[in-house]
Amino acid sequence: MKQYDAKKILNIALAGHSGCGKTSVAESILYLAKVSDRLGKIADGNTTLDFDSEEIKRQASIMTAVAPIEWKNTKINLIDTPGLFDFAGGVAEGMRAADTALIVVSGKDGVNVGTEKAVEAATKAGLTKMFFVNGLCDEDARFYRVFETLKATFGPTVCPVVVPHIVDGQANTYVNLFNYKAYEYDAKGNPKPTALPDMGDRLEGLREAIKEAVAETSEELMEKYFAGEEFTPEEIILGVSQGVKDGTICPVFCGDAHNTFAIDQLLDSLTWLAPSAAQCGEIGVDLDGEPVELNVNKDAAAAAIVFKTVADPFIGRLSYVKCISGKIAPDVPVINMRTGAQERISKVLTMTGKKQSDTDYIGAGDIGAIPKLISAKTGDTLCSPLRKVILDGIDYPVSSYTMAIYPAKKGDEDKVAQAVGKLADEDPTIRFESNHETHEMLVSGLGEQHLDVVISRMKSKYNVDAKLQTPKIAYRETIRKKVSAQGRYKKQSGGHGQFGDVWIEFEPFDTDSLEFAERVVGGAVPKNFFPAVEKGLRDAIKKGVLAGYPTVGIKATLYDGSYHPVDSSEMSFKTAASLAYKNGIPNAMPTLLEPIGSLKACVPDNNMGDVMGEVNKRRGRVLGMSPAGQGMQVVEAEVPMAEMSDFSTFIRQITQGRGSFEFNFARYEDCPANVAQKVIEKAKAEMDED
Repeated sequence: MKQYDAKKILNIALAGHSGCGKTSVAESILYLAKVSDRLGKIADGNTTLDFDSEEIKRQASIMTAVAPIEWKNTKINLIDTPGLFDFAGGVAEGMRAADTALIVVSGKDGVNVGTEKAVEAATKAGLTKMFFVNGLCDEDARFYRVFETLKATFGPTVCPVVVPHIVDGQANTYVNLFNYKAYEYDAKGNPKPTALPDMGDRLEGLREAIKEAVAETSEELMEKYFAGEEFTPEEIILGVSQGVKDGTICPVFCGDAHNTFAIDQLLDSLTWLAPSAAQCGEIGVDLDGEPVELNVNKDAAAAAIVFKTVADPFIGRLSYVKCISGKIAPDVPVINMRTGAQERISKVLTMTGKKQSDTDYIGAGDIGAIPKLISAKTGDTLCSPLRKVILDGIDYPVSSYTMAIYPAKKGDEDKVAQAVGKLADEDPTIRFESNHETHEMLVSGLGEQHLDVVISRMKSKYNVDAKLQTPKIAYRETIRKKVSAQGRYKKQSGGHGQFGDVWIEFEPFDTDSLEFAERVVGGAVPKNFFPAVEKGLRDAIKKGVLAGYPTVGIKATLYDGSYHPVDSSEMSFKTAASLAYKNGIPNAMPTLLEPIGSLKACVPDNNMGDVMGEVNKRRGRVLGMSPAGQGMQVVEAEVPMAEMSDFSTFIRQITQGRGSFEFNFARYEDCPANVAQKVIEKAKAEMDED
């Protein structure tokens, strides 16, 4: 593919609800543009953009894919993003690389939560927004109902550009409101001009809607509209184009991707309406945090953002980049602004799905990939040493679904950790940590499907078998009463014996661990053994007397004891201290503490009651609520962490994907007696098994 100037490059992200046909629209575009010699179908597993084995198996996009096409002397970089909520990280990546969001809507199902989320993500990223209503060859499709829902949901900026003429449930004819011409499509998707169909008042009403939208774009056109003068086709195209770039118009196209109906009109309109890469500069910051304006200029110093990473054992590491200014090429030195190190670029690639093609350079405004960068991660800025600038990274959704991950075979813990780490390089919404208290490895993602894919990809890419389990809870133990106890250790064998004798007072104390003190008088215990006594106690509190959980909130005061001038040693006093702990703590009203988390759940107004009721069911306390705008409320509560393992699934189901939450550890509290009893019984059973 030849190199294009930024004025002739369009970066288009396809987004929308799962199942609306984003990948099918992309495949139809690739076929019409002759990038692909066949029309790929998801059901057949032969699409260009859903090429990963997991995507083929699940028949759904799970990661962002890129493919460029050429159409009427314009290069269009298609960025296909996932629709499933569990893979929303891919949407964040796609929106970061794009300048326009083409939001695909099912002609049968209409506006869904995924549609709203796609619009929200595009608005947050400052992108131009367009809609494509897909699947109109389905007899159950209802374009005009969907169009009215779009207007009702997203406001008067929604403006029709291409509309169908439906006869006996079939949409074979499409009217372009730009030029007021109709096109009929045959069974192979070939268009031919046809007479404007008789659509009654509907067509004139739609035409009037587009005129009103155009009139809003300039005072001159507004005066012409009120004077009752007709707009020329050029004025309509220019007016809509200006409105699209200003964000005052969100054009609506339609067609059927499976048959390629009206896809050509969509592509034609994109070349007229979508802002070119040259019009989409960025603001970065310099090393002092001062703003730096970056124009999309091929002759400027290089600056690019890494918006996606692929770490594959077969094809190696690939960093997908969008070049904002200058160019990225093997002979252009660039530094990674996160690490400060220079990145060595051996070659640059154009990606079409998984297919790689060598190219001379990635020009300003264009998208490509760089293989085998050593330290680059998603979100990093690569720039010329002559102009050091940091670009905005990627704002990923918070991973709120956590499970424990165990190797299928004992001893493979390191393999699991390495495999998850590599997958997290590709997908930063995957988080991995080792909990040193529960001795579990924990993996977090955006939902059940997300972690299911993690397990599958570990097996297919790295040949590592693993399974998921509900994480253990890191309980604590403490005491509520002051007691004194003796620890006496005496052992005689040939030669020197062992002797240590201590009296220790245990009492509740405000500390996260153990507070050690001494008030020994008369040298009953020599000072040189005090550290050994403290060490013995600190080792002992690692296992509580109730269920073996760490003991906290204790003050231990050594106040008496005895020693033997020959047989006493640090080891004997360390052992004596642990015996005092075991003798005294059971009499100090030991109690179990459970971790309490702070919950902030952002949910629609009409789900408030459901969420508050669920919090109460989970032994939580609602602290309050506050409006979050756009019909959303934030519920704040405190809930035991033991009750929250499946809260992510609950929120997803009850809010249909609209809700989100953050949950962080707050403190420890006494565990209710009935709950504590079950925890203790379970812990003892596990100890017996071991």
